[in-house]
Amino acid sequence: MNNSINVEEEKLCLKLQAIATAIHEASVICQGDTIALLALLRQLEQLHREIRDGVFQESLPDNRQALYALLKDIESEGGWPYIERMRIQALRANMQQEAEKENDEVETSDRNLDW
Repeated sequence: MNNSINVEEEKLCLKLQAIATAIHEASVICQGDTIALLALLRQLEQLHREIRDGVFQESLPDNRQALYALLKDIESEGGWPYIERMRIQALRANMQQEAEKENDEVETSDRNLDW
């Protein structure tokens, strides 16, 4: 029985690695295309929500021992999975830094032309 659990865990690890590789490859293909990257992030968020609100909630423990084991695993393996959204303020600040950098470059090139 223990061998069958290990085989199933190994199969799951391989599937998860294949998924991670596919997502990484998609992000590389979309590099530089903000709209495509945003679509990828939205798809990941949607999948996260579907899994969390569907099969995950249905599989939650129904006794103390199983709940304790789940909480112990969450704590030891890095916490609750969460997909953080980029804040609009962070995006705006990032854009402002880029604009200031461009302005500095223009001013520097203008000064070089004065010579």
